[in-house]
Parts: sequence; structure tokens; C-alpha cells
Amino acid sequence: MSNSRQRTGDYGERLAAEYLRQQHYRIVDTKWRCAYGEIDIVAQKSETLVFVEVRTRRSRLTSVAFASVTPAKQEKLVRAVHTYLHEHKLDEQTLWRIDVIAIALVPGRKPQIDHAEDALGW
Repeated sequence: MSNSRQRTGDYGERLAAEYLRQQHYRIVDTKWRCAYGEIDIVAQKSETLVFVEVRTRRSRLTSVAFASVTPAKQEKLVRAVHTYLHEHKLDEQTLWRIDVIAIALVPGRKPQIDHAEDALGW
């Protein structure tokens, strides 16, 4: 991954974490890695563990970022979540979901942040 893309991704993840805190989520973990990839943010809201995929694009529209969550990416996310749950010994009673936060960056404008809860139920 190029340095520029990495910086953009890191910036988006920081924006997403701050957004989640403002929405009363508690950040549990960030950049958690396993064989299936990385879970950008693990957060908790009430009794639900929320696994957040952050997609940041230099675009006017967040739809470009949402569109980048391909079926193959979705499958990797689900596998990573199951690995996280197993490694952290969280039982089957644990409530969880996968969200996607899409961020559109336009120079000179405030970043646009859209949050899709339970995103794989699209």
C-alpha cells in the first residue's frame, strides 16, 4: 500500500473513532489483525460489540467508499470477526454486528461521514 493511501486510511480511522465516541460508543480495540485481515475498529454500544470497517476515499460522495466493500471483503470481515470472537473467548451469546463507516474527503471541506449499522444486512 502506498504511503499516501496508508495516511488517508489512518486519518479516516481516526475520524471514525472520534465520530463513534461522539455517538457514545466505547472503543475497545483498533487495527486488530489476524490471518483474514484487519478489523479497523472494535467498539461497544450498550450490550453490542460492533466491528467497524472504515472506508475513506478522496471523493465528493461516500457512496464510492461504500461501494468498495466488495463481497470478497465482506467475507474476509466475517471471518476476521469470528476469529476475534474465538480468540477473545467471547461466547455465542455475545451480541455483535458489522458496521461500515464511509468517509469522503474533499479538499477545503469538512469530511463527510456516513455510518451504516449492521452493514452486511444490506
